[in-house]
Amino acid sequence: MTLLKRYVLKLFISLKYITANVVDRNNGRILASASTVEHDLKRSFECGRTCNAKAATVVGEVLAMRLRTEGLDQGQGRGIYVDVNKEISKKGFQSRTKVWAVVNAMRNNGIKLVLEDNNEDVTTDHSRQQ
Repeated sequence: MTLLKRYVLKLFISLKYITANVVDRNNGRILASASTVEHDLKRSFECGRTCNAKAATVVGEVLAMRLRTEGLDQGQGRGIYVDVNKEISKKGFQSRTKVWAVVNAMRNNGIKLVLEDNNEDVTTDHSRQQ
């Protein structure tokens, strides 16, 4: 059985680190990942005690680059699903700027994202077929 929302963006935000994964829900595999835990990313900015929106933007850009190299920038035509309200409610309202920073960085780097809002799909691509 194949799922309609096959590729999903999952975010993990703590006080010190931000991790973004794109998961294939058909087989439970992580297809691409980026995190401030990685030494190359950690050296590129000064996180201090807390990671800020600038670090989240860098994570989104690196994840977008890795998705493009894997050939998944369009999510095999369906896009990559993001439930922003769910991610914000899971991480807490104070993390909303970090969540949106990752999402916007991925969109600005050419990744086709499908944003979900109150059980209605809102795509960022206006050429969606109905």
